[in-house]
Amino acid sequence: MADSRPIAEGAVEPGCRKRDPILVARNVTRTYGGINAVDVAHVEIPRHKITALIGPNGAGKTTLFNLLTGFDTPQSGDWQFEGRDLAGVSAYKVARLGMVRTFQLTKVMGKLTVIENMRLGAASQPGESLWRAFLPPLWRGREREITQQADVLLAKFKLDAKRSDYAASLSGGQRKLLEMARALMVKPKLVMLDEPMAGVNPALTQSLLDHIKNLKAEGMTVLFVEHDMHMVRHIADWVIVMAEGKVVAEGPPDVVMKDQAVIDAYLGAHHDVDLGDSEGFEKLEAELEHDPESSVGTEPDGVVGRRIDERKGQA
Repeated sequence: MADSRPIAEGAVEPGCRKRDPILVARNVTRTYGGINAVDVAHVEIPRHKITALIGPNGAGKTTLFNLLTGFDTPQSGDWQFEGRDLAGVSAYKVARLGMVRTFQLTKVMGKLTVIENMRLGAASQPGESLWRAFLPPLWRGREREITQQADVLLAKFKLDAKRSDYAASLSGGQRKLLEMARALMVKPKLVMLDEPMAGVNPALTQSLLDHIKNLKAEGMTVLFVEHDMHMVRHIADWVIVMAEGKVVAEGPPDVVMKDQAVIDAYLGAHHDVDLGDSEGFEKLEAELEHDPESSVGTEPDGVVGRRIDERKGQA
């Protein structure tokens, strides 16, 4: 049964407290030279919900992902996953705790088969020990368990027919599916997806969307980066917006898409559109035609304009 209780405690504003957060970050900063890539005063990710992290290119979304998951080190800040301090914890240890992430550019092992990629994602593998590797009775049982778990996930993600194929032979969308399936091998509590739809064939888009919704249905928490506002509006329970490294807005999708701070972050000031609505896209297109110098033409990598073209093609 769906939980209809409010996600936020009190007023909905940037950095607002959540009723049941699984991840809490405070004063997390990361600079490159004189550029503040991330400067997040306070953000909380609600448990058992799908949260979208959106914002223009250069807003700091992927950098924040890297900081929270141990792939980069901040200048300052602290963050807790289920109450455990993760500052300074290595990426592989973060994953073992149940907080896993995928990448915008998939990280599959091309020269390994699909099933071998899946096995790599599992935790507690005694065969990884040098001396135990020479004693098959110590690891064969666990390997059978891992293989069975992998086969179940491959069937679920409709990759079972590719089980023995090299990962390099998969399409971009299939690699996204494989990376997501491999992340589930550790039975995570929080799944962080960095632009899961980027470069995916439209035929696989709905499949990926269904899998993301299923993660929530199975009791997991999802945090994902995405630029497709239409998709965000229909899949996310909560939206967090970053611009210039800061959290500038957050709230339910329908509210956030109309927030002037969000519109300004994407389009520059003095625009009045609803980024999540079809009419909003049409209005945005009209504004672009009359204002060729608008920041949207170059942000993010022309993605808003590309989405307009895609939607016109589907009409």
